[in-house]
Amino acid sequence: MAVMAKAPVAGFAKTRLCPPLHPAEAAALSAAFLRDITENIALAARSASIHGAIAYAPAGGETAFTGHLAAGTSLLLADGSPPMPPEVKGFGRSLLHAAQALFALDFCAACLVNSDSPTLPTEVLIRAANALLLPGKRVVLGPAEDGGYYLLGMQRPYAHLFADIAWSTSGVAEATRMRAAALGLEIVTLPRWYDVDDAASLTRVMRHEAGAYGAPATRACLERIGFGKPRCAVAS
Repeated sequence: MAVMAKAPVAGFAKTRLCPPLHPAEAAALSAAFLRDITENIALAARSASIHGAIAYAPAGGETAFTGHLAAGTSLLLADGSPPMPPEVKGFGRSLLHAAQALFALDFCAACLVNSDSPTLPTEVLIRAANALLLPGKRVVLGPAEDGGYYLLGMQRPYAHLFADIAWSTSGVAEATRMRAAALGLEIVTLPRWYDVDDAASLTRVMRHEAGAYGAPATRACLERIGFGKPRCAVAS
């Protein structure tokens, strides 16, 4: 189960959260997300056959993750640099690269998880893993509220799942569903969940929603940077 992640570096990670955050705050929050998501995966691994990993970019950015991940989390490069089918473009190259890297390690299934959902219920991760270990040919899709997906699980690195997708649009999950159907795969759909990518979703993290993972690192980071509190301005 690999989290698709950028190195938590100011100006590079979670830039969509600037504003309301400053680049250094966004980087700190990115690191907190990674801590919570990998700890959540480790918690799910107590109830299902799961190994946690970070599928990262850019190459050479490994040290930026030091101290920010759950114990036992692996690192694997997923920058989309290997040769790919021409119809797999943009972020799809990194996703396919991550899937290929996991299967190259002899895992029998792979889940790609986003780095924007630190409150994702642990039970959802367990359900995804268990579905992939059942006999048959299937994919597991976790649709996000914005039309993307927070999780995609597969039993082979199907390049067609990432072909001709308009990434960062509201049609990503549906297009992926169509790709899976074209491959003749059973589609297991998980409950919808939300990405944290704007001020409203940052506020939502601070609420206690039924079933949500507590995301203690994320909450502590938001409190530390004073999110939601008035900020002083300098007159000119």
